[in-house]
Amino acid sequence: MPDPLDSLAALRAFVAAADMRSFKIAGQMLGVSSSAIGKAIARLEAQLSVTLFHRTTRTISLTEPGGLFLVRARRMLDELREGEIELAEVAGSPRGRLRVALPLAGNLLTKGLAAFVADNPLVDLDLDYSDRLVDIVEEGFDVAIRTGDTGDSRLLHKTLCRFGWKLVAAPAYLEKHGHPTAAEDLSSHTCLRQRFSSGRLVAWPLPSAPGVDVPVGLVSSLIDPLLDLTLAGAGIASFPEFLVRDALHAGTLVPILEGQQSMEGVMTILWPASRFRVPKVRAFVDCIARHIDM
Repeated sequence: MPDPLDSLAALRAFVAAADMRSFKIAGQMLGVSSSAIGKAIARLEAQLSVTLFHRTTRTISLTEPGGLFLVRARRMLDELREGEIELAEVAGSPRGRLRVALPLAGNLLTKGLAAFVADNPLVDLDLDYSDRLVDIVEEGFDVAIRTGDTGDSRLLHKTLCRFGWKLVAAPAYLEKHGHPTAAEDLSSHTCLRQRFSSGRLVAWPLPSAPGVDVPVGLVSSLIDPLLDLTLAGAGIASFPEFLVRDALHAGTLVPILEGQQSMEGVMTILWPASRFRVPKVRAFVDCIARHIDM
């Protein structure tokens, strides 16, 4: 059985030679002789039972199997480097880039984010705000904060908070168009709806009137512009309670159909199962959970 360390050295020699198209230059890069590079690659070829390079006295070039193996060899060395970085992080304090996907949630997360930045000066926080359902693993996120579905076996998760929904409108809109008193009245109003990235409309919390077809007067893929339009008197809209709490308190928005709606949402923080031992991920999850502003 080949020595794993010899195989690793041979992989590095092979990739360097393929990149440089030269055993000599590859040897200079790795601090060994061109003869050592040639012997390492010959051992690798014997182990794999293929020829990786066409050789002449002056040049080398990849064979077809060599080109195919180069893709895998790069991937293996990249995985090794990633593993070395993660181990170094686990052994130390939170540091490095932390990529986070999170929803447009007003100031609900602001306190936690500010506390994390203050407490972790060696972490570069990269925030990707979107209402899109990102693939955390495939898109390379370290953490995601999400409202709704958490069904991914590759992820661990923690509930941050539960919240209700509110139908609201600006006083100016209600003065002009009247105040609906039943779900059926919505058919004569301008209803501002949010659309998921999948194309599906976000449901309105009207379980007491399941047959009511809420009209679509305007559709937005993002919730923040929808809130601005509602405040400007464009129509009636549905929002998580935490997003309109301040506006309701100030009277710039008025609740609609109080007592006729019942729908609970949940906000969750998620991360790949392999990442929680990394200090920056663990510190972020703990900080946000501790400072959620409900």
